[in-house]
Amino acid sequence: QVQLVESGGGLVQAGGSLRLSCAASGSIIGVSTMGWYRQAPGKARELVATITTGGSTNYAGSVKGRFTISGDNAKNTVYLQMDSLKPEDTAVYYCRAQRFGSGYWGQGTQVTVSS
Repeated sequence: QVQLVESGGGLVQAGGSLRLSCAASGSIIGVSTMGWYRQAPGKARELVATITTGGSTNYAGSVKGRFTISGDNAKNTVYLQMDSLKPEDTAVYYCRAQRFGSGYWGQGTQVTVSS
């Protein structure tokens, strides 16, 4: 089992920035990829960004150039730096870890961007 705890969400004005953190614990050996997903009210959960243990990153087109995913292996923590936030970025943001054939989710953190 992998436990994930997100933090850093909140309310910000459009154009502002937030930094989300996801701390992993438990059976983290074997985790190959970690990522951030988001779910807005009435919409399906969607991928925001992923990072592999080797440092390769992938971004959704809607956030490319504005969001940056990074990891600190020593702290078992993944970050999502979100800049130039837009009202359409408002959602619950979830951290996910892929370990062998299983995916693990955090409880989510709310991000609200006001216009």
